[in-house]
Amino acid sequence: MISKRTLMKALGGTALATLLATGAAQAAEVTLRMHQFLPAQANVPKNILMPWAEKIMEESDGRIEIQHYPAMQLGGTPPELIDQVIDGVADIVWTLPGYTPGRFPHTEVFELPFMMTDAGAMSAAYYELAQEIMFDDDFKDVKVLGTWVHGPGVIHSKEPIETVADLNGVKLRAPTRVTNKMFETLGATPIGLPVPGIPEALSKGVVDATVIPWEVTGALKVAELVHNHTEFPGPALYAATFVFAMNKDKWDSLPDDLKEIIDRNSGAAFSEFAGAQMQRDDAGPREIAVDLGNNIIELTEEQAAEWQAAAAPTVDSWIEEMAAKDIDGQALIDKAKALIEKHSAM
Repeated sequence: MISKRTLMKALGGTALATLLATGAAQAAEVTLRMHQFLPAQANVPKNILMPWAEKIMEESDGRIEIQHYPAMQLGGTPPELIDQVIDGVADIVWTLPGYTPGRFPHTEVFELPFMMTDAGAMSAAYYELAQEIMFDDDFKDVKVLGTWVHGPGVIHSKEPIETVADLNGVKLRAPTRVTNKMFETLGATPIGLPVPGIPEALSKGVVDATVIPWEVTGALKVAELVHNHTEFPGPALYAATFVFAMNKDKWDSLPDDLKEIIDRNSGAAFSEFAGAQMQRDDAGPREIAVDLGNNIIELTEEQAAEWQAAAAPTVDSWIEEMAAKDIDGQALIDKAKALIEKHSAM
């Protein structure tokens, strides 16, 4: 065995100190399993989740190790993710509250039609409202690390869709309870389906169209499966909400200095960054569709106004549903809009 003195002579004191320090840094005190539903090469894990994890590991000097399990590698289905983090099957998850319909009612205010124009500002508003209301209600069973929304929702379809009437009879995949209700009101036949199931559903004719932001269409190769894409000017047709959450017991078990590292890299600023990053990531996949010669339908403001009027009953219905849960839906909408305006002006 080579002695420490021999190593000192061979490497020099500084080099040995670096070697020993590196070895110590690599001995993780805490291992966290991060589980989510998209493949590792998709934009959200590549540009948001893994950079976050790498920053935590770096700032902890290796005391925290975060193991990434993409594409449901720990088992289960996307709607089960929230219970997996509550039950400790995973330590951290990224998921849509809308995958479990009606369970997180306050989050739905940000999924109502034509609420969003900028994902960064809306994500900041979502986090602020979550702090005020949802941390002790909807999300009381988890440690929230971030809340955000994606960029403008786009209709991707086999046949062109320009008017509301074009939706009649269209089997359309939508992500959440609120968006399903909206498209049903607009005349489509909505089909609830997690994102990973979209390519197969389109290729087998289970659905004729889907609504997702541009950023995820690249990983799913949607532009190769359908050739029409309908965009809305100004306020987006819809947005879906996400939550990035940690198991409470695991959080409570961490020493205070490691909690501080995670908190410093999570929260409001991280949520705003994540939403803005998702919207920035719309550009590349959209360009793929353009390069393929697909039909990009950019609605005029006058055309969009028809859609807004047709979607208004969805909002009225949602307010009534919230009243049955002892939630003042109109007050929640007003609060959300005020926060979106506040953060849009910052």
